[in-house]
Amino acid sequence: MNNPLLKDFQTPYGSAPFASIKNDHFLPAFETAIKEAKEEIDQIVTNPEPATFENTLEVLEFSGNRLNRISSIFFNLNAAETSDEIQKIAQEVSPKLSEFANDISLNKELFQKIKIVYSKRKDLELNPEQLMLLEKNYKAFVRNGSNLNETDKDTLRNIDKKKSKLGLKFGENVLAETNQFELHIKEEKNLSGLPDGVIEAAKMVAEEKNKEGWIFTLDYPSYIPFMTYANNRALREKLSKAFGARGIQKNKYNNEQIVIDIANLRHQRAQLLGYDSHAHYVLEERMAEDPEKVQAFLEKLLINAKPAAEKEFQSLKDLAKKDGIETIEKWDGAYYAEKLKKILFDLDDEKLKPYFKLENVIQGVFDIAGKLYDLHFKSLDNVETYHQEVKTFEVSNGKGELVALFYADFFPRKGKRNGAWMTSYKAQWKDGETNSRPHISIVCNFTKPTASKPSLLTFNEVTTLFHEFGHALHGMLANTTYPNLSGTSVYWDFVELPSQILENWCFEKEALTLFARHYENKESIPMDLVQKIKDSSNFLEGIATLRQLSFGMLDMSYHAHDPSGIKNVKKFEKDSFGATQLYPDVEGNCMSTAFSHIFQGGYSAGYYSYKWAEVLDADAFEAFKEAGIFNKEIADRFKDNVLSKGGTEKPMVLYKRFRGKEPSVDALLKRAGLLH
Repeated sequence: MNNPLLKDFQTPYGSAPFASIKNDHFLPAFETAIKEAKEEIDQIVTNPEPATFENTLEVLEFSGNRLNRISSIFFNLNAAETSDEIQKIAQEVSPKLSEFANDISLNKELFQKIKIVYSKRKDLELNPEQLMLLEKNYKAFVRNGSNLNETDKDTLRNIDKKKSKLGLKFGENVLAETNQFELHIKEEKNLSGLPDGVIEAAKMVAEEKNKEGWIFTLDYPSYIPFMTYANNRALREKLSKAFGARGIQKNKYNNEQIVIDIANLRHQRAQLLGYDSHAHYVLEERMAEDPEKVQAFLEKLLINAKPAAEKEFQSLKDLAKKDGIETIEKWDGAYYAEKLKKILFDLDDEKLKPYFKLENVIQGVFDIAGKLYDLHFKSLDNVETYHQEVKTFEVSNGKGELVALFYADFFPRKGKRNGAWMTSYKAQWKDGETNSRPHISIVCNFTKPTASKPSLLTFNEVTTLFHEFGHALHGMLANTTYPNLSGTSVYWDFVELPSQILENWCFEKEALTLFARHYENKESIPMDLVQKIKDSSNFLEGIATLRQLSFGMLDMSYHAHDPSGIKNVKKFEKDSFGATQLYPDVEGNCMSTAFSHIFQGGYSAGYYSYKWAEVLDADAFEAFKEAGIFNKEIADRFKDNVLSKGGTEKPMVLYKRFRGKEPSVDALLKRAGLLH
């Protein structure tokens, strides 16, 4: 078979040759690449020379390059442009990759060589990056079972295989449940309250499905506006309950047992490796260090946020009461929040959206990256993509040197999971004089253009775009020797700093005037609207904080203790939400069964990191506020000590080098208006 995945990519920038890749190329490509990678490992193991940093750690670091490229292409497709066929391949290939990873981490001879180099580390005169690579690899082997006996190693392999398959199945079930529900509206009166653009988008969905009327789905650009604006409370309830029922209905997509099985397998794995729990295992390699510190951090935020949240919730209840609603429910939250925002700030998303045409916001974030980091973006039409909606850009610096290749994919599709994320098709690394530049992508689910309007973003979507672009900058500006220390390869509770800090520019007049222009008359956003955005930045911050804390605490409930006693996922979740609950519980709804961050993504025992990173970003942004949000000296310091350094040193070392001090929780509480 002529397999493009097994050749050097003869494409612009060495980019992925999507046009010539067929689904049936993947399995043979994986099999060949795994075989090649195993041979590369064998060469290290059978090398008769004494083990050195160069012939062991460096060779290991650059082994499996082809396998890494194929994996990134395939699993990015599985998230952004999947199909039944791709999902079937994923189920087949994931256990193979898991087994291969275990073949490496449980390879006694390889570990022995790494151990020898590790034991001499103080005498080797390694630079900080080399030392980090050595320590990271040594720890990875120990944390993945290298010190186990053969029986326990086999047990570990089986656990990892099962976990890998269950995580995939969990995600497939959530996607299937999301795709199969539709709210089909045939009477125009049921559209009352909805903005014209939302109605037009729903009409388009119905037409695509050859149906009359309007169709709303569980995709965020359809779901969120309906929950925010639809006057028909019964239909809001129907949509909300469908969203909350994903994965807990008694059908073939039920995730309850999968949640219990994943939690138990993680715990068994941690215990096998000598840790009290999965959270103890995970947090050993995080800034937070252990579950007790995470719990204390979440409790401190809870103490500060809960009184504010209860006060804000009372305001929503009072407003709903005026409409005759005695008990405010989850499907009323966004609706009355929007009404309250209008009353308090005379501000609503529909008033803002005309100023946030997608193309202008993209140009705005490019301009801000230019002012801060001297980056320039050129639109390309010669790079192959996996879907015609995907845009590509060449990123260069002020000297005209290539910095990165950038992909952007903005709209919902049937084969794309919900949410927004940044990913990479190729890492950055150095080899001698060569600095091989990264291929970075962001994937979002924004409102599509309609026949009469371009894609106009809600302010929340604007901050989402900035957030993902912050991650992208972390990837693009990477400047390290080793690919596994490059870009976003950092401690998980540090990785959100570059993304969350960039959101701050969305609230600054100096930044907004660069791109917030009316899509029809090109007029800049009025200053009174800018002020209202600023004034409303802490609107319902207590409720928002409580919501994030509830997710973080649920995550820790699953992972900081022995989960073997969990028999009923819904009951377990309800008990966990006790301290943070505001709305009445909804029978037949469950968060856990669609909590992809922790049961499919990489956030298990790590969801707290969103709030942790908010502390870092609030503290870091104070440096920009003090010196000016486009101050070159501060931006250079942030780029040189955070964005370009990846995981080459401990995060707190890098942060203190940028900021001159450790971050303060009070910076976040102050910004959020929660400091008592």
